[in-house]
Amino acid sequence: MARAAPSADPRNPRLLRAALLLLLLVAAGRRAAGAPLANELRCQCLQTLQGIHLKNIQSVEVKRPGPHCDRTEVIATLRNGQKACLNPASPMAKKIIEKMLNSDKPN
Repeated sequence: MARAAPSADPRNPRLLRAALLLLLLVAAGRRAAGAPLANELRCQCLQTLQGIHLKNIQSVEVKRPGPHCDRTEVIATLRNGQKACLNPASPMAKKIIEKMLNSDKPN
């Protein structure tokens, strides 16, 4: 026996549930479209690298702790375009940061 289609009666519980689900999906989709990217909401450096030579580094970005991450992050952009995270407490990273800061100062 064929099942009858749900009636268009607004008091129909199935129709009401379907309409509410559709409304929630549309609202969630609109919210997600304007949401910030996930990488802005968490630390970018999950692990750090050692032994990167200074001549291989093009630039260094130091990110202070904030709502996105509770620790300082040092992100080096290498000459080949890759990004690498450095341990901000390591002597090498401190030396790199110091050299980069000193190279930016006018003589």
